[in-house]
Amino acid sequence: MHVLRKPYLLYLGDAVLKSDCKTAFGLRDWCREDVLGEWSHPNGRVALGLPRMSPPEAAAKGAGSIVIGVAPTGGQLPDHWQDDLEAALEAGLDAVSGLHTRLGSFPRLRAAAQRRGVQLIDVRHPTRDYPVASGRKRAGKRVLTVGTDCALGKKYTALALTRALETLGVSATFRATGQTGILIAGSGIAMDALVADFVAGAAETLSPGNQPDHWDVIEGQGSLCHPAYAAVTLGLLHGSQPDALVLCHDPTRTTIEEYPDYPIPPLDVVIDEYLRAGRLTNRAIRCVGISINSSELAESEWRSYRARLERELALPVCDPLRSGVAPLAEALRQL
Repeated sequence: MHVLRKPYLLYLGDAVLKSDCKTAFGLRDWCREDVLGEWSHPNGRVALGLPRMSPPEAAAKGAGSIVIGVAPTGGQLPDHWQDDLEAALEAGLDAVSGLHTRLGSFPRLRAAAQRRGVQLIDVRHPTRDYPVASGRKRAGKRVLTVGTDCALGKKYTALALTRALETLGVSATFRATGQTGILIAGSGIAMDALVADFVAGAAETLSPGNQPDHWDVIEGQGSLCHPAYAAVTLGLLHGSQPDALVLCHDPTRTTIEEYPDYPIPPLDVVIDEYLRAGRLTNRAIRCVGISINSSELAESEWRSYRARLERELALPVCDPLRSGVAPLAEALRQL
């Protein structure tokens, strides 16, 4: 499991679009206390509003890592970024990346890391082998965010739910399963990079036994409805052995994104499919609520939609951005 050295210096390269810097903005918004500042290439046009500092300045203030906060097209590391990353390594910082390109594939970065005794960390790539799942029940409680599709709020919901539980005085830990979540949490496992036979075992490793009243809030991946990514969803579901599910949904989507021949089933059908699959490793699994990405709905449309869903499903319905997830946290506290 990746464990990262905090606090971070966020590197923005020469990005010109904010949309390319979602990782950096996510880190700023969700773990601000772990971020010292930002640094970019002279041609960069994106800023986070954080103190601007060079790697030596950040290292002097206690930074542990420089994190690449940009996702360039194709997930490749531009060659001209190597000067900046080498300077960070020479300053004593670990270099952390969520790109497809491995940092260790660049000889000069590898040599600088060895020379200074620091690490090149590719959070998208596993650093160890994981066991086949045991299926044995573990102590503690677990909630998994699941979805009707990809990229509609599973990570955001899990982070918001962790904070809401802590506000209620409930012991809770966010368990990251994707690259940005790992950077926010400082540890985790990128589930979509694993061999399929070991996804469930990795999920068991990610969420070990804990105190009986402790909640692990596990970030979901993919969707059981997805023709390409359902496999990682199923392995994560079985290995997590969740006591509770929160279903995430974007009401403006009628089909799986980029798969127009695959309509999204009604939410009650989706819930039933998740519960049927989850009962393999936890017979007591239940759905405690719905998290909606209502960003495309007007306020009146959202209120009407939420009221209808709550009436039809008899479950609390929240949008983390509009009103938070306190009802979902309260439902978990009652379990």
